[in-house]
Amino acid sequence: KSQHSKRSASYSKNNFMRKFRIRVAIILLCVSCGDLSFAQVEELKTPASQLRGIIERYQVDYAILNRYYTIADSPTRSARVQQFYSGWLSTLNKINFNGLNQDDQIDYLLFQNYLSHSLRQTEIKAKAFAEITPLVPFAQDIIALEESRQRMENIDAAKTATALNQLSKKIVELQKSAEANLKNETTSRTKKTVANRAVLTIANLRNVLKNWFGFYNGYDPTFSWWNESPYKVLDQSLQNYGSFLREKVVGLKSTDENAIVGNPIGREALLSELAYEMIPYTPEELIALANQEFAWCDSEMKKAAQELGYDDWHKALEYVKTLHVEPGKQPAMIRELALEAIKFVEDRDLVTVPPLAKESWRMEMMSPERQLVNPFFLGGESIIVSYPTNTMTHEQKLMSMRGNNRHFARATVHHELVPGHHLQLFMAARHKPYRELFRTPFLVEGWSLYWEFLLWDLNFPQTPENKIGMLFWRMHRCARIIFSLSFHLEKMTPQECVDFLVNRVGHEYNNAEAEVRRSFAGNYGPLYQAAYMLGGLQLRGLHKELVESGKMTNRNFHDAVLRENAIPVELIRASLTKQKLTRDFASSWKFYGGNLGK
Repeated sequence: KSQHSKRSASYSKNNFMRKFRIRVAIILLCVSCGDLSFAQVEELKTPASQLRGIIERYQVDYAILNRYYTIADSPTRSARVQQFYSGWLSTLNKINFNGLNQDDQIDYLLFQNYLSHSLRQTEIKAKAFAEITPLVPFAQDIIALEESRQRMENIDAAKTATALNQLSKKIVELQKSAEANLKNETTSRTKKTVANRAVLTIANLRNVLKNWFGFYNGYDPTFSWWNESPYKVLDQSLQNYGSFLREKVVGLKSTDENAIVGNPIGREALLSELAYEMIPYTPEELIALANQEFAWCDSEMKKAAQELGYDDWHKALEYVKTLHVEPGKQPAMIRELALEAIKFVEDRDLVTVPPLAKESWRMEMMSPERQLVNPFFLGGESIIVSYPTNTMTHEQKLMSMRGNNRHFARATVHHELVPGHHLQLFMAARHKPYRELFRTPFLVEGWSLYWEFLLWDLNFPQTPENKIGMLFWRMHRCARIIFSLSFHLEKMTPQECVDFLVNRVGHEYNNAEAEVRRSFAGNYGPLYQAAYMLGGLQLRGLHKELVESGKMTNRNFHDAVLRENAIPVELIRASLTKQKLTRDFASSWKFYGGNLGK
């Protein structure tokens, strides 16, 4: 036994030393290759979050639940995820908050905020579905078929065929009743936005029904014999009813594939979203803020226009739009602008740019179809460049070139690459990556927009044309706050939003339409467009508090922000200022000075 213990101890010691030597060798190799500095090696020694494992377990548990309960409008799903969120909140509340270090307390607050918001969202979605229920009273019948299949219950093919047949008749009668109501002027009309949500729901229900039918069809001969014809009739009834609502109630023709309708969520839901993003302002106050920023932009635009000899800044803007490169030269120009921005921030020691980050960014060209939604650049590890192709009409080509001219591009390439999204995402993958669950556009987009502020202050724009390019985008960010919040408050229609971008900011019409389509297509959250400038203003306020006061250098400040990952800026502020936190923390940081009238 004694000899065995000695051998075991010797083996454990040798195994530990072997692993230690391997780890040291890897670190030294990285350092020698220039990819990891000794300061960065020290950062790797920071203790792991106590909550990381809990957050990651939540994510995998939710993922499997989400893969099982796949029907978005199902009351069963709604009840189950409410139970799930509540259970995790209960688990989180059992943790001793005061026993955590500050990093862990921030993780706790992030997770608590996320779960509370998710619970509120299930209630808001249930109310939204209740609003369209009179238009789709058959929804639960179709959902019940698929949920029965998911539970692997036995199916009676003959009874199911009868149910499908009855559903078809129900939908036909519903459509006839709706057509009669349209002819009756005394009957209250359904709101177009509500009817459009019903159209989208019907399309989803057709997919649910298709999935249910496909599971049995062909595999169960009795099922196919009874149900093939009733299924086709029901599917056609759903298609006809959806087309009727779209054309007669929403007012869109079958050819209006790119029409913009959107789904305004209302003030209550906006307030919920603002609470989640830790923005302690009302929608009305934020619109007032945007108008104040717009006034500053107007003043600076006039100054830049006068430097070019124009009394009207709109005419100066039109001149700048003509300063685009010829077809085929856009990629070379983008590369030139990207390298210029990297050199600018490094020469002034503004932020750490790791060698691998400088080496690894790429470029792609955006397809004509994608440019219908994204008329300008997108960025990250790749910058995706908008520019006309040979398949576009002559007018589309001219608008695309004018909207992606040299000076507009100079104001946005750094937004997409370095020091913007590429650097940001590079660092987020390496610092607290588990916080991706809490990623917010107020930091993701706010970070890149903040650099537009800072570079302006550091005289990055050298010419009046440069200034007009930067100011155009700054006005665009102001406009995004105004038109997106006004739309969700039901104070502006999509067409009014397009006209606002054209007349107030100076957008090309097609580009303005694409911008509004992107905003309300449902791929982005309701606050996403407002988050650019608001997040930038938050970071500008924090920069003033910590850098302009002399407490931190520019480089230390920017590196520290990136190491917190893309979480709400108010919690980054809490971390950098070592603010004392409590379990019932609530947003209170008024990052924008001045009086914001209603």
